[in-house]
Amino acid sequence: MDLTCDRIANGLVVSLDYTLTVDNEIVDSSGEKPLEYLQGYNNIISGLETALEGMSVGETREVAVPPDQAYGEYDPEATYVLPKSQFPPSFDLRIGAPLRVRADNGKILNARIINLDGDGVKIDMNHPLAGKTLYFRASIAAIRPATEDELASGRVGGSCSSCGSSSGCSGSCS
Repeated sequence: MDLTCDRIANGLVVSLDYTLTVDNEIVDSSGEKPLEYLQGYNNIISGLETALEGMSVGETREVAVPPDQAYGEYDPEATYVLPKSQFPPSFDLRIGAPLRVRADNGKILNARIINLDGDGVKIDMNHPLAGKTLYFRASIAAIRPATEDELASGRVGGSCSSCGSSSGCSGSCS
């Protein structure tokens, strides 16, 4: 595959400096080191990835990403009340505390505590930014060709970050 690296295109590694603002508050940024991702492999939210297509090194763009192209709309049905007895005594039961729960199919999901009431703990399975429009200030620091391993695994570095597999996760990492 012969890709030029003058503009962002699928199959290229992009180094991205960004600041994310939601509800007029900065909620994330790349900090001192740009975020590297593989364009076209769903490594970042779809609305941002689409907006960056065709940008070149040194270019900066303001991007508004609606919920349907980011973390989805807020789903009020994705909240559940669990009995406090299901939590270990040492668990930090406080509003906003993150936790991981196992779904009926065995998949591990992220949640957070949104209410404590008597013997009940109300958790929210929505992403904290669900239903929000995300505002990015994005600057392209560098673009380079991806390695064969990166293209095969679909991620920068070419391996699964949790197990080190160079063949990609394909569900084998836990």
